[in-house]
Amino acid sequence: MKPVNLAVQLYTLRNFTQTEKGLKDTFNKVAAIGYRSAQVSGIGPIPHETVKKLADEAGLSICATHVPWDRLVDDLEGVAEQHRLWNCRYVGLGSLPESYRGSADGYRTFAKQANEIALKLKNDYDLQFVYHNHHFEFEKYGDKTGLEILFDETDPSAFGFELDLYWVQAGGGDPVEWIHKVAGRMQVVHFKDMAIVSGKQVFAEVGEGNMNYEALIRACDETGVEWMVVEQDECRRDPFESVDISLKYLLGKCEEVKA
Repeated sequence: MKPVNLAVQLYTLRNFTQTEKGLKDTFNKVAAIGYRSAQVSGIGPIPHETVKKLADEAGLSICATHVPWDRLVDDLEGVAEQHRLWNCRYVGLGSLPESYRGSADGYRTFAKQANEIALKLKNDYDLQFVYHNHHFEFEKYGDKTGLEILFDETDPSAFGFELDLYWVQAGGGDPVEWIHKVAGRMQVVHFKDMAIVSGKQVFAEVGEGNMNYEALIRACDETGVEWMVVEQDECRRDPFESVDISLKYLLGKCEEVKA
């Protein structure tokens, strides 16, 4: 097993990152927990130069982002400059815009437009576009799910995936199967766990739920995933405690898989 790159998704800590001071404190806290990289998403309107400075001061790299769709459409040069400044290769889209949802034609229209953007990022800026799923992409339109349409109708060399394994599971997909399906097209993956509490499905720290993370880690290793990113949409305890629990579990489990 290759060395594991573990990162934290700042969306998990979004309530603490809306100001420069909050972002500085958050970077320092996750670095003290043991993270060495972060995915930037959900932060406040903080200048890109300041974000980079604060990350550097905390000893953190920026491994990936989530960028609003309208910026990808209207300000691709600015997006590229931001990622060059941050020394960050992976340009993420956090969700399918609502206007494309609900039909095969919508998915196909999005696939065509996003593919063109992904190709420009690759060819003009040497950056990699990655798409982050939820569960709604597993609705079927005829014989294909929305996610299968995106997979089949985009360029494998440019349109990458950032599978959120919780949402794959929630959509009725097989996370291990999907990790292997996108092999070569996924360098960043999202880890969160799924638990049942009082009869309801809830987000959980990695290792605190029911998903088979030993098999998931092994599949990610086998397919060359570069970054395993801890994300938890909602936490039932202090979010910093949550990302600490997930990191400790993953460090131990990755060593077990490696052995």
